[in-house]
Amino acid sequence: MHKNIRKATLGGGCFWCIEAVFEEIKGVISVVSGYAGGKIKKPTYEQVCSSDTGHIEVVQLTFNDGIVDYETLLRIFFRIHDPTSIDKQGNDTGRQYRSVIFYHNLNQKKQAESIINELNNNDYYDDKIVTKLRKYKNFYKAEDYHQDYYTKNKNDLYCQLNIVPKIKKVNTKFKKYLKSF
Repeated sequence: MHKNIRKATLGGGCFWCIEAVFEEIKGVISVVSGYAGGKIKKPTYEQVCSSDTGHIEVVQLTFNDGIVDYETLLRIFFRIHDPTSIDKQGNDTGRQYRSVIFYHNLNQKKQAESIINELNNNDYYDDKIVTKLRKYKNFYKAEDYHQDYYTKNKNDLYCQLNIVPKIKKVNTKFKKYLKSF
């Protein structure tokens, strides 16, 4: 892998929402929706929704940290979901929607801890952040119909109500990182 190419694995509710935002960020090479953290290999969406697998809906980013660094990606991540909500984002509820950062190395863990501490200490949210930090172990790509969902379904009501506001939220603070919108 090229020296500036890195991976990040993040869960913050429905992967369609997280995927759509990160696909708009300069320096993000690819965004893949999938499942991580569970106990069974190659789970299906239906299995993950049952909450019995331990898997969480996540996105796996491949990014060029010479263009966008991990810290910026984490700050965007914390802006586009509610990290104070346990197993719930908007109308989506269940263990598969928890807020989690799967760190790929100790530096990623330290950066995530630092940002969480900063946000908690500055009372950025009304409640404390419940985002879990877990060592990355596995990732399973979700079914094809979950990939690039927003790109394929921009006019869908779910996308208009849930994804577009997240992209606009990023546009207010991280505009220089957006490809377009």
